[in-house]
Amino acid sequence: MDMDTGNPVVGLCTQGMQAEAEGRDTDAERLFLQAWESATGDYEACVAAHYLARHQPTPERTLHWNRESLHRADLVGDERVAAFYPSLYVSLAKAHQHLGKPDEARGSFRLAAARIGAVPPGPYADWTRVAIAEGLRATGAAVRRDADGLLSALLAGFCARGDLKALGLILPAHLADLGTEEDRVRLTTALHMVHAARWLPEDEQQLLGRAIGALAAPA
Repeated sequence: MDMDTGNPVVGLCTQGMQAEAEGRDTDAERLFLQAWESATGDYEACVAAHYLARHQPTPERTLHWNRESLHRADLVGDERVAAFYPSLYVSLAKAHQHLGKPDEARGSFRLAAARIGAVPPGPYADWTRVAIAEGLRATGAAVRRDADGLLSALLAGFCARGDLKALGLILPAHLADLGTEEDRVRLTTALHMVHAARWLPEDEQQLLGRAIGALAAPA
């Protein structure tokens, strides 16, 4: 989340994240609760609730605070929170997953995918895309139903052989695939690059060709 670092509530959340990274979960929870209690508007409440959700004793409470964060973002309704939504929906989706509600989780992951364009390019956007794509697959919204199994087998083979070059070319495009045409082209291009180089063992080369064919087939 790209936040106003000069805001005191945001500062408390930043301190909480540092405490969490250092394994001081009790301190982190205290700081996030202090941020919530110090919030004076919907923007600050949105940020505080998002982090407070990370330290709840039950899935139900986690869902409550994620919903609160999303509600506050809706109340803000301007550019300050536009880039928050993908992360907020991912958090909400994961809370639904923990409660055994795949349909609700799938819907939230799809809403996150629809908003990912608002996140500025960079590592955070990349991480969020991967989380969304993973969630879509985990909740039954397989992005490439015919190709996913072929790609999983292919990537497993690369890992077993330690073929880092093939992994480096294909894995990022696969992990971040949200099912858009742009993503399909990016993934297909990566597969074609490796296929054209022809350094793979023959069985993997054939599997790669099948994956390219599956991606080219009509959805």
